[in-house]
Amino acid sequence: MDAINSMEPEPKTIAGAKGDWEMVIGLEVHAQVSSNAKLFSGSSTEFGAEPNSNVDFVDAAMPGMLPVINEFCVEQAVRTGIGLKAKINLRSEFDRKNYFYPDLPQGYQISQLYHPIVGEGEVIVETKQGFARRIRIEHLHLEQDAGKSLHDLDPNCSFVDLNRTGVALMEIVSYPDIRSPEEAAAYILKLRQILRYLGTCDGNMQNGNLRADVNVSVRPKGSDQLGTRCEIKNMNSTKFIQQAIEFEARRQVAILEDGGEVVQETRLYDAGSGTTRSMRSKEEAHDYRYFPCPDLLPLEISRDWVDEIAAGIPELPDEKKSRFVREYGVTPYDADVLAAEAESAAFFEEAAAGRDGKIAANWIINELFGRLNKDGKTVSESPVSAARLGSLLDLLASKEISGKIAKDVFDIAWNEGGDPAAIVKERGLKQVTDEDAIKSAVEKVLEANPGQVEKARANPKVAGWFVGQVMKSTGGKANPSRVSELVKELLGL
Repeated sequence: MDAINSMEPEPKTIAGAKGDWEMVIGLEVHAQVSSNAKLFSGSSTEFGAEPNSNVDFVDAAMPGMLPVINEFCVEQAVRTGIGLKAKINLRSEFDRKNYFYPDLPQGYQISQLYHPIVGEGEVIVETKQGFARRIRIEHLHLEQDAGKSLHDLDPNCSFVDLNRTGVALMEIVSYPDIRSPEEAAAYILKLRQILRYLGTCDGNMQNGNLRADVNVSVRPKGSDQLGTRCEIKNMNSTKFIQQAIEFEARRQVAILEDGGEVVQETRLYDAGSGTTRSMRSKEEAHDYRYFPCPDLLPLEISRDWVDEIAAGIPELPDEKKSRFVREYGVTPYDADVLAAEAESAAFFEEAAAGRDGKIAANWIINELFGRLNKDGKTVSESPVSAARLGSLLDLLASKEISGKIAKDVFDIAWNEGGDPAAIVKERGLKQVTDEDAIKSAVEKVLEANPGQVEKARANPKVAGWFVGQVMKSTGGKANPSRVSELVKELLGL
């Protein structure tokens, strides 16, 4: 990455009674594949549909129903692997993970344990401005999601919604390279950003389309040995993930310093109390009695198909950010803000085309994004298009309008619509550049305020007051830089 230096991990140190400890964290992120149909059936993946309406015979595990692989979901997994700079395995296999749960009609989940479709990759996480860390990806595998059990609709009954059953998931497993809660949150946000750029997952954590199982262990500071880990299940908020890691690590330190042993288990995070609690003992692979799925042949894909997918990969956030700094001269921080979403990056590039990139970035970040946040809108919903913002920047560059008038025009375009050039013409907002007219306005203000004139000659800093008065008298239309020059000239400063 341009202008980014790699750095060693900075472990989050926990001061215990008997010494310092550090965290070791690994994440298993479940990303719902952006697809209109499920992994092994043609059922819809629409969110918010009536309970049990997006279910066919395969999803309901009716006798004799066989799964049929969704090629597009496979393509999305390959696309994600390429975006993560990972190895794509041309041969992968599906396995059955056997366990009973009411929202799992088959009594097993079709997953990939031994031969995943994507191998080792990486995510570059910027920990602070100008420095980055490489978090290694162990693998990515495809699997089907389970349904949803609802326990709060009736005091005596639980309900099951199978709409989510069979929806395609990509489980992205990291190595235990993460060393702090903040780094874990940064990793998830960066992964989400990449997936959204690729169009392989919408990253909607509120809907559960991106969630994580967090593995936490602790060890004495400076040790290279891994401690016993506990898994915190189904986290869909970076804020809660950080809180859960912090609590869990301190819980484990307290146990170890008391002479006890950390038990490997699966835990849940209670946001209300800010604590984790035991859910069940941690299962190993043999507990699930994995075996190759007899209903699905090994999945074999061609190198040509992978290359074809790779050719369609868009420019990803890190590369885009570096290019913005290089080509448009914006700061790394501004480039990071502009490249946060593919839509905002495209908006910037259209508005900045053939113009001053720094000025365009300033207007988008401060004026446009400020209004969008205030009104709760996305870039795609902006009342002012990139082309019209570009038109406004052209008026500024040609000095047809001042910065103050530009903000007024932007406000009109935002609330009422219209092209900035037409707004300026129709409302007579064009900046006054006529030398005689500006000079006359300055002279009138000086003549009307003789007391201030004497003060300004004694203290040149007072001259700024006259500039404000002239701009006020001209309705903000006078060229402010020329007004300032004439004020100083006529005051003899």
